Amino acid sequence: MVKICCIGAGYVGGPTMAVIALKCPAIEVAVVDISVSRITAWNSDQLPIYEPGLDAVVKQCRGKNLFFSTDVEKHVSEADIVFVSVNTPTKTSGLGAGKAADLTYWESAARMIADVSKSDKIVVEESTVPVKTAEAIEKILTHNSKGIKFQILSNPEFLAEGTAIQDLFSPDRVLIGGRETPEGEKAIQALKAVYANWVPEDRILTTNLWSAELSKLAANAFLAQRISSVNAMSALCEATGANITEVSYAVGKDSRIGPKFLNASVGFGGSCFQKDILNLVYICECNGLPEVAEYWKQVIKINDYQKNRFVNRVVSSMFNTVSNKKIAVLGSAFKKDTGDTRETPAIDVCKGLLGGKARLSIYDPQVTEDQIQRDLVMNKFDWDHPLHLQPMSPTTVKRVSVVWDAYEATKGAHGVCILTEWDEFKNLDYKKIYDNMQKPAFIFDGRNIADMDKLREIGFIVYSIGKPLDGWLKDMPAVA
Repeated sequence: MVKICCIGAGYVGGPTMAVIALKCPAIEVAVVDISVSRITAWNSDQLPIYEPGLDAVVKQCRGKNLFFSTDVEKHVSEADIVFVSVNTPTKTSGLGAGKAADLTYWESAARMIADVSKSDKIVVEESTVPVKTAEAIEKILTHNSKGIKFQILSNPEFLAEGTAIQDLFSPDRVLIGGRETPEGEKAIQALKAVYANWVPEDRILTTNLWSAELSKLAANAFLAQRISSVNAMSALCEATGANITEVSYAVGKDSRIGPKFLNASVGFGGSCFQKDILNLVYICECNGLPEVAEYWKQVIKINDYQKNRFVNRVVSSMFNTVSNKKIAVLGSAFKKDTGDTRETPAIDVCKGLLGGKARLSIYDPQVTEDQIQRDLVMNKFDWDHPLHLQPMSPTTVKRVSVVWDAYEATKGAHGVCILTEWDEFKNLDYKKIYDNMQKPAFIFDGRNIADMDKLREIGFIVYSIGKPLDGWLKDMPAVA
């Protein structure tokens, strides 16, 4: 029986290995992590991450050919193929701080693999890594191999949180990069055979190592660029009276462009977009391409601008002060159908409002109070270190309460900020919400999910990103 071991039981490793176990009953799959609490959760009824469809997949395979364990060395030593899905946070100090990826956890995993291996292995990069990481890992493994042969493959994931299981069941493509040698080709074919259990062969692409690594960064940069482009247009729409929804629809009808990733919002989030673009910027700078680096920096700048613009709109609309006003925040996750808050725009918006001394009441159906409080006190990039290495959060951030009901969050509030596009927020009883708010009552829709006309009929003053401004907002312009 082929044995696969995945180091790292997070958002990538857990779902990917669960689907491999489901689709390949003849393969034994072990997911290992040093975090006891995380592995305990994977073995319980309450999985550590929320992803539609994941629960059913895990429960179907767990204990049969899918195992979650803290016995890292045992499972690594027994495996034929070792996936490495550990954190690659952005460096916060030293050379490349604020841009380069920190490969501490990757290097440590590689040294451990070399240390415990007693047979030849295929080592697969699954976490997002900078170009040429495979070369560095290869050197560590080779110099510590004790005669054991390792082949390094790059197999970047292209999952979208919220649809990860569907993406795994029916991927646009599976990308496998390896060395252009007989041994490298053999390793590529071995991994290809795993995916071929359910993925059509024409969707399994094989490249050299560097192309596979760079393709992941490029794909995320292109997607983020689309979001920043439409968000830049949303600011122009507000200034001119155009409607970003109509503009996006018209643009997306061009078959060369297409409609995806053209929804204006308060900004993009998630674990990959900003981190990967910063990584791309660093690689360009290191390779003497400052103009290319500057081009990609603008994608991040527009994203930060959009979040700042939203906060400024909230403050300026409410008589230029939010001091001691209760603001309800609906949504903390970076997108619907996930509990992930990494780089969510909600963090920057909340910090901006807290800077103006607002009182926040936050509700999200999938994010815990502890996570929300941690997010508001963590420094940038702290979130991407393993949980036990993150700073502990205080019990509460002053002026922030976390509640488990949208109506409780909005009771007595001066304004409501919609920051995640959860379906339930579209169907709230906004008349009930309006009746229990301070007047004038404001709604700031950062996801363009609410019916502006209906809300205005109820009596709300409404701001929706990229939509024509009502008279009130025109009289109180936001300066970003």
